[in-house]
Amino acid sequence: MVDIKNPSYTYTKRNFFYFSRAVPKDLRDHYKTNRIVISLRTKSAYRANIASRNLSAKLEDYWLGLRLKGYSFPEIKNGFDIPSTTGISNCPSILEAQDKYLTVKGESRSPLFFSHTKRAVNYLIENVGSKKIDEYSGLDAANFRDSLKNRGLNSSSIKRNISCIKAIINFNINEYGLVCNNGFSNVFIQDDEKIKRHAIKVDSISKLQHYCLSQPDDLRLIIALISDTGLRLAEAVGLKKEDINLNDKFPHVRIQKNEVRPLKTRTSQRVIPLVGSSLAAAKLILKKPQGEFCFPRYVENGFCKTNSASAAANKWIKPIIGNQAVIHGLRHSFRDRLRNIEAPTEVIDQLGGWSYQSIGQTYGDGYRLETLHKFMKKIELQP
Repeated sequence: MVDIKNPSYTYTKRNFFYFSRAVPKDLRDHYKTNRIVISLRTKSAYRANIASRNLSAKLEDYWLGLRLKGYSFPEIKNGFDIPSTTGISNCPSILEAQDKYLTVKGESRSPLFFSHTKRAVNYLIENVGSKKIDEYSGLDAANFRDSLKNRGLNSSSIKRNISCIKAIINFNINEYGLVCNNGFSNVFIQDDEKIKRHAIKVDSISKLQHYCLSQPDDLRLIIALISDTGLRLAEAVGLKKEDINLNDKFPHVRIQKNEVRPLKTRTSQRVIPLVGSSLAAAKLILKKPQGEFCFPRYVENGFCKTNSASAAANKWIKPIIGNQAVIHGLRHSFRDRLRNIEAPTEVIDQLGGWSYQSIGQTYGDGYRLETLHKFMKKIELQP
């Protein structure tokens, strides 16, 4: 871990950090003063460390360019062309690449997209350094992987961070038409032994449903709604009241993309009949005071707070039905319950919004609501 209590090339004034670095003697003719001083506009040693390292790297590149301006390259023989450049990379730095990536790819994305991207880049700079994107080598990528492992991250988190860096670099290579390699393209990551998520048993689901409907706040209504529909948590959290139809002969909920919540896949858009505790939860939701969204507590600034809902739900569920239980286990149970009544795979996939397994499933409009309702009634749990 890098010591950032006293970041290199910095000092503090009125608690703010300043970057300060002497101009090399051979380059002082290019400057009016012999020292470069820049306010970093932060009181955070951590942020000052990142900024200082980035500024130092940029200065080193710039000074190298100044030194090479008057240098004459020897003629290269044996059929090779004489280089037309000074050898200085014209690629963006990783922070510049990050900013470009977020500006273009971040449109309509949640705050988590930005925070996860910036966190991955900060990890990279902290452990490998700030460089131009073509200057990161396979060795840098391997060292980055090892540094993440030393932080205690599991293999899936390591993959997520490295995939983020790889995506940033690839995007900038394509965006600017650069001819360079991506050092993060082939990083080996040893998979951890995966812990299987188990379905929640039916008697435990009944127990949860009883508690949820007796304490019908936003969190408990989300869990009740998921329990007999198999909704993904994000699908439930971002639901609008207009998506619930209780006036139809077969009450149902429509899962569709909206301004605060995208859908995971194209097949996620679907209609699910409401039965059992999910139907009871839907009735309670529509009785709530005016508001566009079913769970306004978890919708803020145009985005769903799915992670907050997940943490709260898991914390509440575990004392009731066991420490191994998580909210996503209800979705596993939903598929098992449909299997146990011998519902066709196409029915199960249509209700759960799972991806198609064959091209034949894309033909036609799928099962009618009436047919889906018959299968859903068969998995309804008795109070």
